[in-house]
Amino acid sequence: MPPNRPVGLPAAEVAAATAALSEIVVDSDRSNGRRHHHHHLLHSGDPLSHHRLNKGKGRRATLILAYKTLGVVFGGLVTSPLYVYPSMPLKSPTEEDYLGIYSIMFWTLTLIGVVKYAGIALKADDQGEGGTFALYSLLCRKVNVGILHSKRVESNSGVSRHGLPEGTEKQSRLAKFFEQSIVARRVLLFIAMLGMCMLIGDGILTPAISVLSAMDGVRAPFPSVTKSLVEALSAIVLIVLFLLQKFGTSKVSFLFSPIMGAWTLTTPLVGIYSIIKHYPSIFKALSPHYIVHFFWRNGKEGWLLLGGTVLCITGSEALFADLGHFNRTSIQIAFLCTIYPSLVLTYAGQTAYLIRHPNDHDDGFYKFIPGSIYWPMFVVATLAAIVASQSLISATFSVIKQSVVLDYFPRVKVVHTSPDKEGEVYSPEINYILMILCVAVILIFGDGKDIGNAFGVVVSLVMLITTILLTLVMIMIWRTPIVLVALYVCVFFVMEGVYVSAVFTKIPEGGWIPFAISIILAFIMFGWFYGRQRKMEYELTHKINLDRLEILLSEPGIQRVSGLCFFYTNIQDGLTPILGHYIKNMRSFHKVTVFTTLRYLLVPKVAPHERIVVNKLGLKGVYGCVIQYGYADSLNHEGDDLVTQVTNALIAHIRTCSSFSSPGSPEEAHQEVAYIEEAKLAGVVHIRGKTRFYISNSCGWFDKILLGFYEVLHSNCRSAFPALGVPLPQRIEVGMLYEA
Repeated sequence: MPPNRPVGLPAAEVAAATAALSEIVVDSDRSNGRRHHHHHLLHSGDPLSHHRLNKGKGRRATLILAYKTLGVVFGGLVTSPLYVYPSMPLKSPTEEDYLGIYSIMFWTLTLIGVVKYAGIALKADDQGEGGTFALYSLLCRKVNVGILHSKRVESNSGVSRHGLPEGTEKQSRLAKFFEQSIVARRVLLFIAMLGMCMLIGDGILTPAISVLSAMDGVRAPFPSVTKSLVEALSAIVLIVLFLLQKFGTSKVSFLFSPIMGAWTLTTPLVGIYSIIKHYPSIFKALSPHYIVHFFWRNGKEGWLLLGGTVLCITGSEALFADLGHFNRTSIQIAFLCTIYPSLVLTYAGQTAYLIRHPNDHDDGFYKFIPGSIYWPMFVVATLAAIVASQSLISATFSVIKQSVVLDYFPRVKVVHTSPDKEGEVYSPEINYILMILCVAVILIFGDGKDIGNAFGVVVSLVMLITTILLTLVMIMIWRTPIVLVALYVCVFFVMEGVYVSAVFTKIPEGGWIPFAISIILAFIMFGWFYGRQRKMEYELTHKINLDRLEILLSEPGIQRVSGLCFFYTNIQDGLTPILGHYIKNMRSFHKVTVFTTLRYLLVPKVAPHERIVVNKLGLKGVYGCVIQYGYADSLNHEGDDLVTQVTNALIAHIRTCSSFSSPGSPEEAHQEVAYIEEAKLAGVVHIRGKTRFYISNSCGWFDKILLGFYEVLHSNCRSAFPALGVPLPQRIEVGMLYEA
């Protein structure tokens, strides 16, 4: 059981709790800021000067945050010059060809990087979170397009779910189509999951291609070094990097931004030097007519080269995906003021060099580095490649962790390696799978062109999926004028569609690797999520309320046996249907039963006085308990320690309630406390359900396949029973079949 898995809390409630907590934190920060500001206005003779001071501090904090993004957000994007030109299958390129290629890269960076991601996508956040799945979550919250119809669509008083005043809202035809079509909703969920899985595929390919391309710089000064040796050295570097993951990155993360800052500054300086020395008029290629001439001259060959040029925008998805770790302004400042101009100048310098040395494209980065600074640049390049790899590995852990928490991925072990950073996590199983796949990619497909083909599939598909989801957000939520939506679709869907068509021709040449991995991961996520949602749907439909429990206990032959029972339940608004199954078959019920739910909160640690929340449920000896914990809290308590904490909380709650009740209440409270202590002495037992689907012949083919697949996953993943140190003799699992 991973420490961040909320046993007993459904995905919908986790998402709601997370959203509510986020809203509280944001509102608290804002209110604190307002109180702080008003305090100065009331106690100062010069409120304007204090306003300027606070504004200056805010700007300084934003600039510091923008600097920190260099080591986290832009690692993959800013190191792309290492492998873009070497990934292109160029054959006798001419000056005009290079000008056309640079023009394509410039407009790709400008339109996709600046306009789409920095300008549009960053505004489509889901409560501060970004990425393809955040877009899907936003659609589910604002419009009823979830895989199962949800009643949790936002509706504030007086405001419709689309942000329009109630009574004036007119639902779009597209929203109606999705609400009426289960197939469309399933396809939309699968597309969103595929986008997330492509990001995980990025976590496999970025370390492989970045480190391999950086280490390849050893071969130029030492021609005797073979390509196989470079591959072996790259594999060793990656193995060491993955083995260090369990220690976390806190101790070395302060070096990330300086390394990437040095890389971002030095590569454009080398580019400017190369432009002046080799081809000062390179910027004439900014004219789009060079693109037209390039495709006119090269035809199909030019189209196939797009599989290499698309790598210039590698990592742009991180602008959006890492939004939750920073903020929109800091990412925009870092990208527009440093990353974008750095890439434009670096690619210009590389192209200028290659125009004068057209056959050096297989080593298009190191060849354009002046000899006097070769080794310093090699060191910076290698360190930058490692930082870029670390960024993608960390992002993969974070994506997996969030997927597990929200029940989109089978349970794996997730460990928090930092006591104060919620996003810094490590998963042993995922780590070793990534390591094996990364090393396999290098050793099997050691040629940079083959890995580049695989990388191109990831980059182009993630961009296209983001464009599709952004289009749906524009139409169904933002209600953007149709002319602007059409313009957006014409520019980006067509542009990225052409890129996808080009990289799909590379599937036999290595492009199948991430495609296969992502499809497999997407099916795993889709099957797991669908199964969990169907289980939740069954439990909410067949839940047991207190009136029903009272009827069950009043039936003849039902005995109240001695002892204290912790009955783990998945839902809070009612009791799990497993309870009814248990009572009917066991014909017994413990004298003191505590229905227990674990709730995961996005805070480091939950205060001791807030850890356990108890209440009386109205029947003698029946109580409710919610155990709340944060991402840095340990649940590995001794079983007796947990029992003592809960019983102490119950006793305190009973005594507190009695002090506000009638005069005879203290005596009744004393009897109730004695009743609990007697039950505890008689023996403690922990009961949880172990449910499976009964898939009848009446089920449709879709349910038969998906629910059967879910059962396979469920049988092989980690147990949902909390790691509370409960002794094995005290554990009881109650099996029950849920009819699909």
